[in-house]
Amino acid sequence: MALLIAAEILELADGESKALHIAGWELGEMDITPRDGRPPRRIRVLRVKVPPGEKPAGPAYWDITGQTLIEQLLPFLRQANYQRLAFTITKYGVAPKARFGLKVE
Repeated sequence: MALLIAAEILELADGESKALHIAGWELGEMDITPRDGRPPRRIRVLRVKVPPGEKPAGPAYWDITGQTLIEQLLPFLRQANYQRLAFTITKYGVAPKARFGLKVE
C-alpha cells in the first residue's frame, strides 16, 4: 500500500452526516499522531476523490480512517459503476467506539 501524505481527514461529530460523490479512490497508509498523547502509528486509510466543487476548500479528496467505514465502502467502490452512486455517511458515537452508517443511492 502507498504511503499517503497531505491528510484531509473526514471528521464528523456524533450524529453528523456527510453526502458525497466519489470520482476516484485509493487505499493506502498514513502516519498519524493520536490526540490523546499516544505515540504516532501507521494506519490504513481510504482516500476518496470528490468532483470539483463538492469540497469548498483544500484538495478535492477526503481521507477516511474509520476501519469499519472503509469495509462498508469498499464493496461499492470495487463496482464498475461506483462513480454514479451517491454516498451519505453518518457518524454515531465518539472515537474510539464510533460507528458509521452508510446510505448508498
